[in-house]
Amino acid sequence: MNRLVIASRQSRLALWQAQHVRARLSDMYPSCRVEILGLTTQGDRRLDIALAAIGGKGLFVRELETALQDGRADIAVHSAKDVPMELPPGLCLAALSAREDARDALVSPRYESLEALPEGARLGSSSLRREAQIRAQHPRIRVLAARGNLDTRLAKLERGEYDALVLAAAGLRRLGLGERIRCLLEPEVSLPAPGQGALAIECRTDRADLLAALAPLDDPATAACVRAERALSASLSGSCRLPLGAFAVERDAHIHLRGVVGMPDGSRLIHAESSGPRDAPQALGRRVAEALRARGAQDILDALAGGAA
Repeated sequence: MNRLVIASRQSRLALWQAQHVRARLSDMYPSCRVEILGLTTQGDRRLDIALAAIGGKGLFVRELETALQDGRADIAVHSAKDVPMELPPGLCLAALSAREDARDALVSPRYESLEALPEGARLGSSSLRREAQIRAQHPRIRVLAARGNLDTRLAKLERGEYDALVLAAAGLRRLGLGERIRCLLEPEVSLPAPGQGALAIECRTDRADLLAALAPLDDPATAACVRAERALSASLSGSCRLPLGAFAVERDAHIHLRGVVGMPDGSRLIHAESSGPRDAPQALGRRVAEALRARGAQDILDALAGGAA
């Protein structure tokens, strides 16, 4: 290949991710000119309403996928947690890069932990997953919607619209903002989103040349863990309207997967976990999803579906 075009959102974090992948590709293929096509997605434009109400995180990837389909771009770089569980026909995830810290992080100018937040404190969150888990454990905290890219949310915090934010640690660290982290939320407190901390590289399935060229960027352990998490989510609707966390770690060629499903108000949380061989991640994800259903997740799914109707 003489030239390769990466489709990316134009937020600072998304461009960092695209530039990171560009640098790795340029190191591997120095004769190839790698360019970035910056695009604004509907998810970036619609900041006036919750994501769950307008189509979910898939709004951050559709314009990038269109660029792949019409040939304007060769690959797209996403935060893996933003990629819908079902991809459009003809597209695939060619590589999942080595994972950064997958945990959530508390950012606050005044408070060092969730426990330190006072009664009625305003905590900004962009996901129902975080909201459900935090409400369940800290009902005294007011959890408020916090839309916008990372810089936008941090600016709102500085203006005093929130007392604290919960953000992905990986994004803060990638932008050199790790010092803003007051504490990391362990998975027992806030189980991460499926794919959180990993980068996903998407391309067309008919590009055998690209699939081969991108293979060195794939981290097998990360890929297996993320595929298990995504299989769990897909088995339980895969919608961002469902407060769902899934996090897997590799242990001696096996994967241990934990999942949680809850009501947005935190009134109910259901947990399940299991282990399985690294070479069968989807089966493990489906098994944990079935365990969640057996413990009552279907009741939550039905209740949320009834509310949406």
